[in-house]
Amino acid sequence: MLKVTVDQDRCCGSGQCVLAVAEVFDQRDEDGIVVLLEQRPAPALHDRVREAATICPAAAITLEEAAA
Repeated sequence: MLKVTVDQDRCCGSGQCVLAVAEVFDQRDEDGIVVLLEQRPAPALHDRVREAATICPAAAITLEEAAA
């Protein structure tokens, strides 16, 4: 099971995570900072979530592989 956390203080508001997987990430309207919609995304989304974490320019997304 994949667990996602975000660091809003590190986020620069680029929106790359939202473009990669809008089912899991969104942005605040006022400043574009990341909002986590799903802390434990469905397995079908795991590859896209991993991509989002990799392409985040601020490294604001942390992934943890947890036991189910």
